[in-house]
Amino acid sequence: MNKNDLVAVVAGSTGLSKTDAAKAVDGVFQAITDALKKGDEVRLVGFGTFNVAARAQSEGRNPRTGEKIAIPASRQPKFKAGKGLKDAVQ
Repeated sequence: MNKNDLVAVVAGSTGLSKTDAAKAVDGVFQAITDALKKGDEVRLVGFGTFNVAARAQSEGRNPRTGEKIAIPASRQPKFKAGKGLKDAVQ
């Protein structure tokens, strides 16, 4: 399923037009993104939790040359599925 498919499903299940459903989907994505940028956690009970994890600087190797390279520290978005989502998939 891609974003257009998601918009079509939301439009069909809510009775919204596809334009309004697209705005709603974009709004949800933007709200999650903004919260993660601020370092907040987004907890959707029964669905899952979005948060940001810090990755420390590490050392890697260039697979072609074998030379050592420094991998800089970064912040990575993470998602942990909730019980309701896990149960629905099984």
